[in-house]
Formats: sequence, C-alpha cells, structure tokens
Amino acid sequence: MRVFRDLNHLPTFNKSVITIGTFDGVHIGHQKLIQRINQISKKTKSENIIITFHPHPRIVINPQDSTLRLLNTIDEKIALLEKYGVDNLVIVPFSRDFSEQEAETYVRDFLVRNFSPGYIVIGYDHKFGKNRSGDYMLLEKLKARYGYELEEIDKQTLDDIGISSTKIRMALEQADIKFANELLGHPYTLTGTVIKGLQNGRKLGFPTANLQLTDEYKLIPACGIYAVLVHHAGIVHKGMLSIGFNPTFGGTVKSIEANILDFDKDIYGEVLTLELIEFLREEKKFDSVEELIAAIHQDEINTRKLFSS
Repeated sequence: MRVFRDLNHLPTFNKSVITIGTFDGVHIGHQKLIQRINQISKKTKSENIIITFHPHPRIVINPQDSTLRLLNTIDEKIALLEKYGVDNLVIVPFSRDFSEQEAETYVRDFLVRNFSPGYIVIGYDHKFGKNRSGDYMLLEKLKARYGYELEEIDKQTLDDIGISSTKIRMALEQADIKFANELLGHPYTLTGTVIKGLQNGRKLGFPTANLQLTDEYKLIPACGIYAVLVHHAGIVHKGMLSIGFNPTFGGTVKSIEANILDFDKDIYGEVLTLELIEFLREEKKFDSVEELIAAIHQDEINTRKLFSS
C-alpha cells in the first residue's frame, strides 16, 4: 500500500476508485466497504484509494470538545488498511481552511483534480464542503461533467458501521475485550513509548514497561488486568497489562503498564504495541503487598494457560 500525506506530491491517478471517511477502528463494517472498492478495482482494472483526514475533523472544528475518543492512532490505521488490501491511502492534513471550501470547489479542485476518479463510493449521508452543504445529490449532479460513476453505500451498511463503532467503544469501556475484538475483526491495540514509572512492578518481582500513549485521543479501555501480545522490535511476546491507578500503593494517576513474560531488557524510549486479547480481572486494592504479589502470580498462570491453549 502506498501512503501519501501531501496533496502536492501525489502520483497521477486515472479512473481510480475512491472512498472517503475516517475509518476509525477499521472494523468489520469498514472491511465490507474495503471489500467493495477492491471488487470494483479488480473489475475495472484500476487502483483504489481511501481518503482520510488527520487530525480528526472534530479536533479542528471543535477543539473544545474533550469527549472525542478514537479507536486508532493514525499509524495503527495505516497498518490495518494495508492488512485489508487497500492500494493507496491519502491522509489529508485537515484544517479549517480545507473545511471551508465551497462544495463544488471541493469536488472540482480536491476530488477530481487530485484523484481523477472513475468511481466514487460514498454514503447517502456523507457531507462535505463549507457548512457541510455538499452531499450525495451534488456528486450525482456533477458526475456527467467530470466523468465518474457514483455508487451509494446503502443505509444498512452505514448503520452497521455506526452501530459497530458505538458498540466497540462501549465494550472497551466495560472491559468486554472479546466482544470488542469480535466487532473489530482484529485485536484492539494500544501503542506507546516506554517511560520511567514508579518501578513498583520491579520491586514486586514483575518489572513492567510503563507506556505513554502516542495519541492523547486514543480510547483507553476499562481499568483492570488483561492478557496481551506485545510487539517489540519485530518480535511478538506474551504479556500481562495493567490499566489503572495502583490502588494498593495509594496511586492517583492512571498508568498503562505491561509485564512482558520471559523478557528482561532495558527498553526505555522504545515503542511497544499491545494487542489486548482477554480481560483477566478487575483492578483491586489489596490489604497487603503479599496479597497483590499472589494475585499477579495467578494472573501469570492464567495468561500462560490462555496462550498455551
């Protein structure tokens, strides 16, 4: 998959198959849409292009909104779209100026000039341009002028995409990682840089990599202990993840800490990606450090048993 981040350095596309969206999560609903543009590409012997925006439009249009939580960082999204067979990904730097283009200007100067589409696959409720005045009907009106075919994503598919996104977020907030992963079609991931923590894990005999996430808008699942797969330097390790406040030690700041099984390296400053596989238990304040250590030992037993099966 080719990835482009600068509209001034795009290749010459011809009769491409394009679709536009945030594709947050790249979940099973999005995967149906990707399958469809792949089908059209194969039939028409042309390239397909997904156009997405970064930062997320809501961040630019309404920066005071603190409720936005994303299922993917931009790098996670790139990796997933490549996995599902997209030919080209164009990441448009979203700005207020971009959002204020007149709708017909958006079609002519952005879509047609940059992508020369043969097919545009779009939802009936997709809005674009200044005051969100552009829609499917405008694209339908202009298709003869610019020589593209237009295909509508049906309401059922769009509803499925929206419902899936909501259900995934709710499942993650309730620690139902199995259901979230089922709807995603792949494990939910957290990506971050290893930073120095309080080193409580090392004192307990379970050293942890304390993660600082790479995106402040990334949705953090419910507090608790999870079995995870840890991607580090091209190698996948088994591990345990703690999300929470370290209540046994009187902690007040939420941390994300991974204990990598059978691993003992200094990886401060390095990037880890965690795949959340199963929820093991809720976070708990123990009456003693000895009780906490016993619980972590049991977490390790349960994690090894899970992965061995």
